[in-house]
Amino acid sequence: MAASEARADCSEAALAEALADVPELARLLEIDPYLKPFAQDFQRRYKRFNETLNNIGENEGGIDKFSRGYESFGVHRCADGGLYCKEWAPGAEGVFLTGDFNDWNPFSYPYKKLDYGKWELYIPPKRNKSLLVPHGSKLKVVIRSKSGEILYRISPWAKYVTREGDNVNYDWIHWDPEHPYKFKHSKPKKPRGLRIYESHVGISSYEGKIASYKHFTCNVLPRIKDLGYNCIQMMAIMEHAYYASFGYQITSFFAASSRYGTPEELKELVDTAHSMGITVLLDVVHSHASKNSEDGLNMFDGTDSCYFHSGPRGNHDLWDSRLFAYSSWEVLRFLLSNIRWWVEEYGFDGFRFDGVTSMLYHHHGMGQGFSGDYHEYFGLQVDEDALIYLMLANHLIHTLYPDSITVAEDVSGMPALCSPISQGGVGFDYRLAMAIPDKWIQFKVFILESFRQGKNINITSAMYMEFCIINAALVGDKTLAFWLMDAEMYTNMSVLTPFTPVIDRGIQLHKMIRLITHALGGEGYLNFMGNEFGHPEWLDFPRKGNNESYHYARRQFHLTDDDLLRYKFLNNFDRDMNKLEERCGWLSAPQAHVSEKHEANKIIAFERAGLLFIFNFHPSKSYTDYRVGTTCTFKIVLDTDAAEYGGHQRLDHNTDFFSEDFKHNERPYSLLVSKQISTLLTV
Repeated sequence: MAASEARADCSEAALAEALADVPELARLLEIDPYLKPFAQDFQRRYKRFNETLNNIGENEGGIDKFSRGYESFGVHRCADGGLYCKEWAPGAEGVFLTGDFNDWNPFSYPYKKLDYGKWELYIPPKRNKSLLVPHGSKLKVVIRSKSGEILYRISPWAKYVTREGDNVNYDWIHWDPEHPYKFKHSKPKKPRGLRIYESHVGISSYEGKIASYKHFTCNVLPRIKDLGYNCIQMMAIMEHAYYASFGYQITSFFAASSRYGTPEELKELVDTAHSMGITVLLDVVHSHASKNSEDGLNMFDGTDSCYFHSGPRGNHDLWDSRLFAYSSWEVLRFLLSNIRWWVEEYGFDGFRFDGVTSMLYHHHGMGQGFSGDYHEYFGLQVDEDALIYLMLANHLIHTLYPDSITVAEDVSGMPALCSPISQGGVGFDYRLAMAIPDKWIQFKVFILESFRQGKNINITSAMYMEFCIINAALVGDKTLAFWLMDAEMYTNMSVLTPFTPVIDRGIQLHKMIRLITHALGGEGYLNFMGNEFGHPEWLDFPRKGNNESYHYARRQFHLTDDDLLRYKFLNNFDRDMNKLEERCGWLSAPQAHVSEKHEANKIIAFERAGLLFIFNFHPSKSYTDYRVGTTCTFKIVLDTDAAEYGGHQRLDHNTDFFSEDFKHNERPYSLLVSKQISTLLTV
């Protein structure tokens, strides 16, 4: 037998074995045959996932029980009034509890050492049955390291931490209110098409300060509801000592950030959103953790290897943070319990997993272009420990909470990330289509120059992804509106002054960019708060580099409330765009049929969910009797040129557009769009 034939037989045998081990791998390979050479990778991942899941079942009684670590770890009031405490500190020589309750005597309450690096403590109740550790009192875990050093630490399972006055470090506050918040409303049904309003509580006020959960509940949730968004993604909720980290340097994973208010106030926010029919997702950061040790996870037991990899593998050089040891049994318990906690305690409906690209690869995506060659997604560069954790996390969420939603922030394009685990995939529902906003940012200079100088530029390239994100303001970067209109937004946004060319074109392009992304980008749409009305300037948090200023860490919602300013037009368009999607459901419809991408005319036309979308991106031309391929008769239902959106009213909305038995652009029928068109959506 020739060597090539032997390799082929071996390859076929390996494929058959992989298909036998992974229940629905055949379906994945049917969808994408180019993944066949990597069938053994999917097989290995699936087998490792199953082995880990089975080990959890045999040793912990199943993932349901395993993910309830928060019920025993940390500090808990017992039914008899006593206190039960438990920690995992494998590198510690001794563990103690101290705080207000014992006048900060560091050694009066020692923990008992258990197997596998665990420690536990039971403190009997007081004789008068009063609370041993009252609600609101301060606590610390005291660690005696193997070198004899005495370390004061916050429990990794702490439910509430706060910083008092000018203190540098956070304090652990025992949270055990007499009357905890009781949820009043049931969760909304899982949306058929996600329209997400990405939100940061702290910047949600127009004032130069940190806003509160209460402020967001009373003032921002009604706006979100009115705009037609059916989901909010909450950023920077998990406690982070450094505000300017945007919430991505987590110090206390089980604590809701105290800078906005109390845990009960966050529960009220989520409950109120549910009463409005709004799904609530949490930005969960399991990709890395803050390097803080006195008020973070780092060096908890006096070693660098407790929750994290030891040595260089445990450090993210770009983010200056620590990286989890995902294959560690107790790290898995901690992270899976953390997911369960936010659902059970706060009522979140799902998660957007941050930094998934960093988790998936040993190189963390640094210096990688990700050309799309499938060899980039398989092999030794993949961190399969992290990948198996993500599979376990999705399995946990979708098994216990079938209506929950998981979203992966991945810029690499990892194949099968959003495929079911039974197919060998990672199990996410959506991925963020980061390439789409990146492409608009690349286009911004060319679009502006083409409109200013009448130049032609190729703007018709588009790529299908599972979940699209648009207008997500980056820290320090301009908003989309400010890229389009820049300094003229300070002087020419009044309706009492004539349109300038910059403001006119900027407003029209802002609407068109949002609509084409919404309709053509994928199965979901995400908008960062404020960009729906063309928020000016940029986003930047208080830090030394800007003299701790809050000027750019706020959202100026009052601009859209001012009837004399043009921001209202962009806001109106966003609202009606979302409400039309709710009515017609294009996000949950099959992908669009693009019938025309005419480079010279700058016309893009496509059909989706029974709607015909027509865009004219030409900087200087409008058209009469422009033929567009289609299948039936239409009326205008959304028009960026309408007066209520700051347009020029060049289209007659009473016109019926009748299709003719005339083939055009591979469509069986076509119609003529009469009069001048700017951007037209018909149904």
